[in-house]
Formats: sequence, C-alpha cells, structure tokens
Amino acid sequence: MRIVELILDDQQLASGIDAISIVEAPAIESNFIALESHEIKFAQVDAEKRILMGPVLIPDKPIYRKQVMNGEMQEFYVYFSKNTVSRASQMFLMKGNQGKTTLEHDMALQGICMVESWIKEDMEKDKSAIYGMNDPIGTWMGCLKVTNDEIWNDYVKTGRVKGFSIEGYFADKSMPLSNVETDDEKLAKVIDILTEFQKSNKVNN
Repeated sequence: MRIVELILDDQQLASGIDAISIVEAPAIESNFIALESHEIKFAQVDAEKRILMGPVLIPDKPIYRKQVMNGEMQEFYVYFSKNTVSRASQMFLMKGNQGKTTLEHDMALQGICMVESWIKEDMEKDKSAIYGMNDPIGTWMGCLKVTNDEIWNDYVKTGRVKGFSIEGYFADKSMPLSNVETDDEKLAKVIDILTEFQKSNKVNN
C-alpha cells in the first residue's frame, strides 16, 4: 500500500476543484450541519435559512482509496497539505466555481451556491465552533445556500446527504509503502501523517 500527497499542478489550467458535491458518505468522514434560523419571524413565519455548513477539505487527513491500475485493484491513501487546502480554496473562488455543485458526484444541481468560504485558524474562536464542529486548524470550511426545494426537502432534511465532497484534478506525490522498511525517512513521514491526525482528533474531542 502507498500514501499519496495530492497537490495542485501549476502547469495545468484544469488543476484544482471544479465543484462541490453533497453526498451521503463524505470521504473526509466529517458531516455538514444544516443551519436553520433561530430568529423570531414576523407573522409566525418560521423561514429556514437553508444553509449548510461543514468542512470542504481537511488537511493531512488520510483518505482511503482504491482503483484499478494496470489491470489490478490498488489500495492507497491520499491526503492534502495545509498549503494545498488553502490554495485550492482560493482557486475555487477565483475560477468562479462557487455555484457549481452536484449530487453524489453524478447529477449537476441548480439552486445551491457557496456563500461563505474560509480557512480555520483558531479552534475556539472559529465560527464553526459555535455549532460544535471541531475540525483541525487549516481546514477549508464552507457554507452553501440551498434554494432548491427538492434538494432541501428530499435530501437535506431527510438526512439522505450528510457532507461535502470535492470534484477536481490534482497531481500526486507517491511514496511506495512496500519499500519503506529500507527507507526510515519515508516511514517516519507516513507514520507522522497517520498518527498526528489521530492525536489531533483525540485532543479536539
């Protein structure tokens, strides 16, 4: 098995995130929360904000993947550095992709748009902490406004979708784990990536 760092390729115009998908099982294993209005409305109108908040991309989080390569099923992990997460969030908006969303990476959606985007810098003072979210420093957080009635009523309110998942193109840096026993530096780096994330989760929880 190997671990792969996904990076942005400055030589490829297509590099970066093209769209955000709302899915049942996000690969980053962190769900969004649906924000509803807590304000008192006139005429007893309990209008919902219809805003989804959650992590779009979490730095240094190992994400299990498998795909067919050279006719064989290969298993590996991918991760994004804090720098790549930050750059990807900027490029997403600079390319005007905030209105590009899909459902389960399959169907293009209308009526869903990113209205807030930020990189988490403080565990206690970040806006997400108000809602009990404890994703690590460097996480790309986002809020998506949902005006699509079908998606909000049939997918969000029913819990059929639970988080965000990205769609895009990245280059990779591979570290073959089959040979790490003879390469202490690679082994140490792999262990650091896997264990440090686990430690941060224990501290945050």
